[in-house]
Amino acid sequence: MLKTLCLLNGTSGDEKTVRDYIINEIKDYCDYSIDALGSIIAYKKGKKAPAKKVSFNAHMDEVGFIITGITDEGYLRFSTVGGIDSRVCHDRVVTVGKNAVKGVIGDKAYHLLESDEKDKCPPIDKLLIDIGAESRKEAETLVSLGDFAYFSSDYTEFGDGYLKAKALDDRIGCTLLIELIKSELEYDTYFCFNVQEEVGLRGSTCTSFAVQSDISVILEATTAADLDGVSGEKRVCVLGEGPVISFMDRRTVYDRELYSLAMETAKNNGIPAQTKTAVAGGNDAGAIQTSGKGSRVLAISVPARYIHSASSVVKLEDVKNTRKLIRELLKVIYD
Repeated sequence: MLKTLCLLNGTSGDEKTVRDYIINEIKDYCDYSIDALGSIIAYKKGKKAPAKKVSFNAHMDEVGFIITGITDEGYLRFSTVGGIDSRVCHDRVVTVGKNAVKGVIGDKAYHLLESDEKDKCPPIDKLLIDIGAESRKEAETLVSLGDFAYFSSDYTEFGDGYLKAKALDDRIGCTLLIELIKSELEYDTYFCFNVQEEVGLRGSTCTSFAVQSDISVILEATTAADLDGVSGEKRVCVLGEGPVISFMDRRTVYDRELYSLAMETAKNNGIPAQTKTAVAGGNDAGAIQTSGKGSRVLAISVPARYIHSASSVVKLEDVKNTRKLIRELLKVIYD
């Protein structure tokens, strides 16, 4: 399921393919609705009605590109949808538009660069997508302004239990939510598959207002910097050391009791867990926490290297341990 979800394309505002797949997976296990922005709000009956309303949340969208212009020579100008560093774009293969046209993001060859350009990464507005068209007229038969483009990337398992793919942020969270919906639950629970997280937490702003949960758990992937030459707290979090339980990021100060509960649950059940050693990034909790009457929030993330690129990397053991932690939390979070 994770492989299928990662290989689907669905940037912010273009999540239909991902949404249709998720609905097909959950339709026989819960009640669900689709809101005006396109998010899925699912409700799964458990054995009991809880005293507290609890929701689990993940976002369906991924980072990508949108076509903004076509040159006379048939190259495509583009902008990013979500936060993408231009350094991960150069020479990448992309898929463009409804016709799934293949292209390559390119710039001038190195030997043609001026001396002051050679040590600089070109900004997005200096890059172009080459789809092999010989003119604007030919390109316009294949691509339209406003078309979305996506990293073209394989789903590859490698090394000692590592996985490389695009869109692991946050198709991992979507996979875990689908698994929960298909399982037997002790308590009635809400599940929100949100749109447009990568462009300002827009989907979760609406779903959280509709659900008004007392406790909201956000399942995510988060930035790991456990790379050569990076040490101490600058690594943020580390692959292989379990799910990441955050105490604060740039959008949210997390509920202290829920943070402690998650850490204690992991410890009591022999599940490796870690926290982020930097206040960085953000996720749907930033909108959910302050929506309506407010909600207590907890973020549980899978550490991911090279996030928001064509080649994000996670360790499968971290995904398994995140799944274990969620299952154990379901036994205590309603208390």
